[in-house]
Parts: sequence; structure tokens; C-alpha cells
Amino acid sequence: MSDEDETAGGEEAVTVESLRERLEAIDERLEAAETEADLDEVEREIDDLQTDVEAADLPETDDEDEDDPVEELESDIESLESDLEEERGPYAEDVVGEIDDAKEEIAETRWTEQGESELVEAIRAALEDINAALGTSITLADDEELLERLTATLENVGTAVEAEDLDPDEDDETIEALLEATDDLQADVEAAQTWSDLSVREQLEVQGYYDVLDHIKDYPPEWHALKVHEKQGNVEMILLALETFDSDFMEEHCLEALERMGPQAALEPMLERAGKRDKDAISILGKIASDEPLDTLLDYVDADSDPLLQKTTFKALGEIGSEDAVQPLANKLVAENDEVRSQAARSLGLIGDTRAIDPLADVLADDDDDAVRASAAWALNQIGTEAALEAVSQYADDRAYLVQAEAEKVA
Repeated sequence: MSDEDETAGGEEAVTVESLRERLEAIDERLEAAETEADLDEVEREIDDLQTDVEAADLPETDDEDEDDPVEELESDIESLESDLEEERGPYAEDVVGEIDDAKEEIAETRWTEQGESELVEAIRAALEDINAALGTSITLADDEELLERLTATLENVGTAVEAEDLDPDEDDETIEALLEATDDLQADVEAAQTWSDLSVREQLEVQGYYDVLDHIKDYPPEWHALKVHEKQGNVEMILLALETFDSDFMEEHCLEALERMGPQAALEPMLERAGKRDKDAISILGKIASDEPLDTLLDYVDADSDPLLQKTTFKALGEIGSEDAVQPLANKLVAENDEVRSQAARSLGLIGDTRAIDPLADVLADDDDDAVRASAAWALNQIGTEAALEAVSQYADDRAYLVQAEAEKVA
């Protein structure tokens, strides 16, 4: 016997051929397996075979045109492992898993009224089959909310299946019947109508957006309805349209309506938009005039790279009228941008805090831009105290007509 045929201990050498023979024998035992215990034994044999393949010093082919027998062997072992998994089960936990999947989808999906009715019918049909398989009498749960009733019912079903302690060998027919019922349930849940199945117009119709229309006008009914909702003060419907329509046209008109209305109900959605530097939302927050957005807006006072954002923010801060904004705005009276300085002055006038009198008087006296000086004069008139009016009155003969006009208001 050569060295190649015998190991140092006198045992037969491990070769690709010997390992393949073991693989084929295991394959035959897999085909003959009838119980989970048989399959467990096959799995152990596959694991042992895989270990021996990894430990063996098997030769690899040097010919690139030939298939590597070691790689083929490893591939066949993987296929055998896959075949083993297909032979296993079915298990009761597979049933519970499908029930949990259906329960999760029901809980996390927004359904239409039709979809909810379809879910009820789907679960009733599943209960009929599951009760028949288990010999139970599970019914719909009694929770007040429909979706909670449905998910609670499926929770009860899962608990009942687990309580049966079904054996994959002895109760295989029962498990198969349960899986068939849960497969049907999943298909029915998937087919039930969800909110996203509706078109935008259908979603709005369900929520009553078009109920204010007596008839459809020639121009877009969406815009017509928006106008009616604004007239009637239906803020929630305007916010609904803003959220639902994927249209620049409708977004523009929704935001314009909200700015005209300045409704408190729009505070939170506008504050969310303002957090993303949405200038329209910032303007609306100014009209709402709540102190809640102050922290967000004050962060934008120093946004020197975006003068338009600054101007919009300054105006909103002026309309809100918070004393907390006085010093940050006064600091911008010396900003590089003329329009930013002008709006800072006007916003200080809207707030009306007397601390702004001296810095505004300095602008009126020293600023190089007459439009900015006119804004400062206007702001001082808005503050209206004796000191403020005195600071303006001395410019009745000013070189700039707009400054003169503000000074003449004092007289």
C-alpha cells in the first residue's frame, strides 16, 4: 500500500471520492427520513461531513478548464443542507409567525372603510378554518376600536396555537391545515384596500374636502374648494390639502391662505416647516404671532449668507412682538446688506420696545442708505414715545423725501 493510500495511523486516507460516497449515503438517508428525529440525525451527519471536508487536505485542480472537484463537493453539501431544511416541518411556530405578520400589517397600515370591512371578513374566514383545525371556538375580541379588535383576535389565535403544543410528526396534518388558513389570511390582508390604494382625489373626497362645493367649476375644483374653506375658516381642510396635494400650484395657494388667516391651528405644521428654513412657513408664523417659534426664528437672525431668510425672519419676529428679539434685531442695524438693515429697523418698530430708540436714532443719523434711514424714522414713529418722536422730528428738512415724510408726521 502506498503512502497516498494510508495515513500515518494506518487509516484510509480522506479523498474527494470517499467524502462524496458519504454525501450520497446521507442523501439516501434524507430521502428515507420520516420523523424530525430522523432529520436531526441527518443534520448531524451533514455537519460531521462538512467538518471533515474543511479538515482534509484535499488537492485542487490546476487546470482552469476543469471544474474543481472540491468546490463541487462543497456546493453539493450546501444543496443537501437546503434539501434538509425543505423536509423539516411544518411547525406550529410557522403558524404563529404568519399570524404575527398579519397582525403587524393590520396594526401598522392605514385602511379605508372598505378595507376594514374586508379585514373583518378575512379574519372571520380564518377563524372558521382555525377553529375547525384546533377544535376551538375563538371569536372576534371585544375591544372598542376595530383594528384593536382584529389584532387582539389574532393574538388570541396565536396563544391558542401555542397552547396546543403541536408535534411536527404527530400533528402534521393539523399544522398543514393551520398554515393553509394563515396563508389565506395573509393573502386576504394583502388584498384589503389601504389608504394608499386611493387616488389623491379619492382620499380627499373621503375626508370631506369637496363637500363645500355645490358643483364643480371650470377651474380646478381643488382650488375652488380651497377658496371656500378659507372663507369659512376651515383651517384643518387647508392643512389637509397642503399635506395631500403633490402640486406646487396648490401648495402656493394653501400657504397664501394660511398667511392671510394666521390660524393658531397651523402653528405646529408651520413650525416643522420653519425648522427646514421654509420662508413661507416663517411668514405664516409671524401672522400667527405665537412666542413658541421664537427659538427657531432667532437662530436665523444671523443667517448672513441668506439675506432673504433674514428679512423674512425679521418681519415675523416683528409681528410676533417679543422683547427677546429686540437686541438680536438691533445688532443687525449695522449689517452689510441694506435691505437686511431696513427690515431690522421696521421689525423693531413693530415690537415697539423703547430700548430700540437710541440705535434707531443712530441709523437715522448715520446710515448711508436713505431707504434704511426712512425705515428707522418709520420705526421711531411706531414706538411713539416722546423720545422717539423727538428723534424723528428734527429731520423735517432731510435730503430724503421719505425721511421728511416721517418727520412731518410728528408735527
